[in-house]
Amino acid sequence: MAEPIDPTPQSVASPDSVPVEPPAPEFEPSTPVQYLPGVGAARAERLRRLGLRRAQDVLFFFPREHQFPPPPTRVDDLREGCPATFIGKITDAELVSRTPGKSLFAAIVENDSGAVRIVFFNQPFRAEQLIFDRIVRLSGSPKLAGLRWEFTHPKYELIEADEADAESPENKGEILPVYPLTECVKEYELRRLTRRVASVLAGGVKEVMPPSIRADASVRLREAGIELVGDLPGISTTLRDIHGPPSAEALTAARTRLIFQELFVMQLALAMRRTSLTGRLQAPAMPCTAKIRQRILRRFPFELTADQNRVIDEITREMGRQFPMNRLLQGDVGSGKTVVAIFAMMLAVASGHQATLMAPTEVLARQHYQTLSKILADSRVRIGLLCGSLTAAQRRETLEQIASGELDLIIGTQALVYDIDFHSLGLCVIDEQHKFGVRQRVRLREGGVDPHYLVMSATPIPRSVAMTQFGDVDLSTLREKPAGRGEVHTYLAVDSWRDRWWDFVRQRIAEGRQAYVVAPRVGNESVPRDPSTESPDDLDELTLLDEVEDVTSVSRTFENLRDNVLKEHRVELLHGRMKPEAKQDVMQRFADGEIDVLVSTTVIEVGVDVANATVMTILGGNRFGLAQLHQLRGRISRGVHAGYLCVFTDGEGSPEDSERLKVFEQTSDGFELAEADFRLRGPGDMLGRKQSGLAPLRIADLNRDIEILQVARTMAQELIDEDPGMQAEELAGLRDQVLRRYGDRLDLGDGA
Repeated sequence: MAEPIDPTPQSVASPDSVPVEPPAPEFEPSTPVQYLPGVGAARAERLRRLGLRRAQDVLFFFPREHQFPPPPTRVDDLREGCPATFIGKITDAELVSRTPGKSLFAAIVENDSGAVRIVFFNQPFRAEQLIFDRIVRLSGSPKLAGLRWEFTHPKYELIEADEADAESPENKGEILPVYPLTECVKEYELRRLTRRVASVLAGGVKEVMPPSIRADASVRLREAGIELVGDLPGISTTLRDIHGPPSAEALTAARTRLIFQELFVMQLALAMRRTSLTGRLQAPAMPCTAKIRQRILRRFPFELTADQNRVIDEITREMGRQFPMNRLLQGDVGSGKTVVAIFAMMLAVASGHQATLMAPTEVLARQHYQTLSKILADSRVRIGLLCGSLTAAQRRETLEQIASGELDLIIGTQALVYDIDFHSLGLCVIDEQHKFGVRQRVRLREGGVDPHYLVMSATPIPRSVAMTQFGDVDLSTLREKPAGRGEVHTYLAVDSWRDRWWDFVRQRIAEGRQAYVVAPRVGNESVPRDPSTESPDDLDELTLLDEVEDVTSVSRTFENLRDNVLKEHRVELLHGRMKPEAKQDVMQRFADGEIDVLVSTTVIEVGVDVANATVMTILGGNRFGLAQLHQLRGRISRGVHAGYLCVFTDGEGSPEDSERLKVFEQTSDGFELAEADFRLRGPGDMLGRKQSGLAPLRIADLNRDIEILQVARTMAQELIDEDPGMQAEELAGLRDQVLRRYGDRLDLGDGA
């Protein structure tokens, strides 16, 4: 059942519609749809598939778009080449086969003003649809053929007799709402039902947006480029106009009002949550003095970029406060996020607290452990590793050291979130936050401590997604890459390139470089699945792999390269189903230069850092998303040498796949790719699993409505800054709506 954007309709009328003596309504908001005019039991059952059970559901069942059809044209008013609509009954039809494989279908459509002819070439199936005595609405540009007007390949819609009525909204040139449909529910039926319900119930909906907010929003929306005449309308006018707009201007105002309100309510919830967290939770203050800063910076054998220094300033400023930092650090691949995280962790240790870094895979966790061990080799900082491959005795010993405070930095995988008793946890860092669910992150904060919280993402987040899914989190961005990084050349290949490409790979290996080959699945036949060795790290990969059939597998690719194509080189295999110690051994030997070619699944996607690996081949590229492809490309931009990436497809891609791959070939900036991916795939696919707990949007579109979202976010934060609890009397209805829609979903007490 669809939850309305506005509260349940009440008997109190909105200010823009106050009848002196309201007549008794024909039905109430809670009236079952079965008892609405013209519905009945059978039609009500079909409407329930659309979530329409009560009259109120119908009122808040918003159109997905609107059409602006011209009124039907009489025969005498048709003009050659001018678009026209014609409604009539089919009085004659004939399918003629001319030569083998070619046909002509023609029909006569007639009404009281005369008749026209419609013609379709080589579309014999039209004869099954456009049959004698059916009423049809035609749209197209007619031309004179002899003495008769003719439409060639017109658009058409089969309609019922009452839809052909001259007084029908469809035939009067009115703006028509277009609703989501289900089987056996016709568009014109929904139009009549929603208009009728709106005419009865809209005047009783309580207004929750005070006139002052609507007026302020109207000014700001116009300044943002939204075409809006006057102020945002009241809710009663809005609901009537969205279902039956009297003009294009009224439609724009109604849609803008509903979109703004939906986004405004969301942003109020996020702003309230942020304010609640900062006021309710306590964290250890960790001031960063100039002496501490210099001591930490001396540990790095390179100069930090201006971007890194700026973000470190943002983080240290917040870690110096007595309430928890809640910051998302996003940056393109190779922008140096890990360096920033290491600085923050060392600041925590310098302040006498522990810090933990959680990575999405054990391979990456061990890499972080090795990096930190080298940087802190001659220091008194004690580092521990906690991951799924530890023996029971090793895990028990590590847990005891964590609880006693013997370990300062703890690096690990998702094993960190289970039953850990920290001595004094001051900072939680999570690498690749999109790999973890909200509940996992929450568990890291439990146990009576409120550490500072830093998550990192190498997948840049589209601006509108950052303002919604992460709207309660402070955002830091790294765009600048460290100096000396080699450029990566990307090629979208065809099959005829394969031999030449493998020759190129051999040349790069002969020069001393190393190469990756990435395939989209393991291959069930060659690699048996061992559940005892699987960890949560591998679940995303395994789920994907088991769903994909008949594509090049990493196991078959490995065998072919090892035994044939690259048999003169050292070729090894890596995938998520291997035992942890085997994966670590392969990665270590690859990092040490003992392996020339690593054939892998996407287990190398995140964070794997081998500067000498400069060549990558991706097979079945149409099976990957843009963000994943960009992450893989980031594996060959770690050093000073130029990188080369060649993407092959498996021949089963859709036009959307081709468009996505072309964008990837032409764009190397991760932020541009994130916006392109968002445009191509939409917010539903981009966000994947529900991580934030936010309810789905009903009428707003994050891709289309970015300007409205920005206004809503700014106004929401200003309102909460002035009145954190929304206690003002005029805000009571708005506050109720925020809490009803998002209070439970955002789980304000857990800080996740």
